Amino acid sequence: MPVIAMTMEVGTRGSEVAAGLARALNIASVGHEIVDRVADKMQVKKSLLQRLREGKASMLERLGTSQAEIGVYTAEEVLAIAQGGNVLVRGWGSTMLLRPVPHIPCVRVCAPFELRVRSLMQRLDTDDEEFIRDEIQKSDEAHAAAMQSRFHVKWGDPLLYDLTLNTERVSIESCVEQVIALTRRPEFQESPESRAKLDNLALEARVRAAFMAHEETADVQVVVAADGSRVALRGMVESDSERKAAVRVAQGVAGVGEVHAELRTMTRPRR
Repeated sequence: MPVIAMTMEVGTRGSEVAAGLARALNIASVGHEIVDRVADKMQVKKSLLQRLREGKASMLERLGTSQAEIGVYTAEEVLAIAQGGNVLVRGWGSTMLLRPVPHIPCVRVCAPFELRVRSLMQRLDTDDEEFIRDEIQKSDEAHAAAMQSRFHVKWGDPLLYDLTLNTERVSIESCVEQVIALTRRPEFQESPESRAKLDNLALEARVRAAFMAHEETADVQVVVAADGSRVALRGMVESDSERKAAVRVAQGVAGVGEVHAELRTMTRPRR
């Protein structure tokens, strides 16, 4: 059940690489669909999330939208999708979210800026080069800011990926072949240990999303660590009632058996 995480810059023809991989491996390719699920959980329009991702949102929209909610619900969706297997996950921080899982290759598709400008102009059938340059610039800045904010890494750092493909020098067909070859290597075969790692990450993400969705625990910021069905909560809470609420909400998450609360109460409320 191959799972591939891929990030691509606009104008790099990364969508063509993803489509080729999906056909060759007979797997699903998921990307834009994630916005629908995250928007539903946040109860906002998906167009707002798209504008935020593309760097087109207004200042009021940026200030009025919880980046923490986006991050928590996105992580829950991406990890749940990966658990199902037979899928290529495009964007949404998938390469960072799935990188800890040994059997999931993380791939970046890139290209020089000028080539991206020409590629996007051709795809959109426009001769407005200034507009296209501005669109690419906004997209790059938004993605760089998101990576720094959510994962504290520099977007494009080659050490974050198992394979980086430059479509200026490598054809789409060769890109597809390179990724397929990577998925067949021994180090990227699923093992009981790597599967357990994915399942634990997914359960942790579900607990964080449950905290976010409940009014009593929306402000809880503690470490969630899963080991099978056992979940440990570590950190500080504001009060004993918040501690009890965190335990209760965690116990109600599908897949959670035992909850071990290692939570201390603040001497001074966060508010």
